[in-house]
Amino acid sequence: MMAQQARILTITLNPALDLSTAAAHVVPDVKLRCAAPSHDPGGGGINVSRAIMAMGGESHALVALGGPTGQRMAQMLSQIGIRLISLPAPGETRQSLTVDDETTRQQYRFVMPGPEWCAQDVERALNAAAGTVEPDTLVVLSGSNPPGVPSGFAAMLAERLQGTGARLIVDTSGAALAAVAAANDLRVEILRMDDAEAEGLAGRPLPYRADTAAFAAGLVASGAARGVIVARGRDGNIIATDDGIWHAEAARVPVRSKVGAGDSFLAGFTLGHARGWPVADALGLAAAAASATVQTPATELCRGEDVEQLFAARVITRMQIDAAP
Repeated sequence: MMAQQARILTITLNPALDLSTAAAHVVPDVKLRCAAPSHDPGGGGINVSRAIMAMGGESHALVALGGPTGQRMAQMLSQIGIRLISLPAPGETRQSLTVDDETTRQQYRFVMPGPEWCAQDVERALNAAAGTVEPDTLVVLSGSNPPGVPSGFAAMLAERLQGTGARLIVDTSGAALAAVAAANDLRVEILRMDDAEAEGLAGRPLPYRADTAAFAAGLVASGAARGVIVARGRDGNIIATDDGIWHAEAARVPVRSKVGAGDSFLAGFTLGHARGWPVADALGLAAAAASATVQTPATELCRGEDVEQLFAARVITRMQIDAAP
């Protein structure tokens, strides 16, 4: 029986049809004979919705799609049961390519930019998101912005959602992340980033958990978000909120592919949050989903049974640390 949860809406402005294959050895200047490719609908928000479904949750996915590739992705999403809300994209939906080197066991990822957006496209996306939410909806904005979308899109979306009762979760990078982090109005529910992005915002190294925790707590205190999550890779994940700071251990599992691990983490946290779980348990589900994903090949995401086993063995620690000045 599916657990009761709040409504979840994921937003993907720059989706991609993910092609994955393998070659005996990746070298330049020669034809590489590759294995038969697999195809998956990808992009931050789409991956979040796929992982939520794998964990027994439900979500709606607002996705900008265009051209024959976009039509193919819409069919794929429908076939796997994702509740799609299609937004017309200004051009052909992009593709991405992942190639595994079977000799070195290294992975090569080639990511295309996506079609160019104009101001009207941005406005259409904002209107679609605001027109789709209901009170208490968790809105997940994840993934890169297409060319032409301003770095302040997340902040624009937060403003547009004011008064709707929806809560915004943002996982982005670069200038878009900096724009959200610089806000001081608490319009974002959760802001997630990795350790390199956190160090870029902080302008200094954050080598220890205590450094990361203090930085995240400082962002919460400044009003950037009600909760800030920083992923520290193999050292686990930290979340800071007004109610405290927690660290989730990363499970020691064999790594086959890291593609989608961050999106699966976000899916786990969002699903736990939508179910009304305590922050520590939502963080534990997030960590379990990420660890389950890295065990799967190519662009496959987490498997529900793996998430359950890893969640049962979760290690969550409450941290005591002063907020950064």
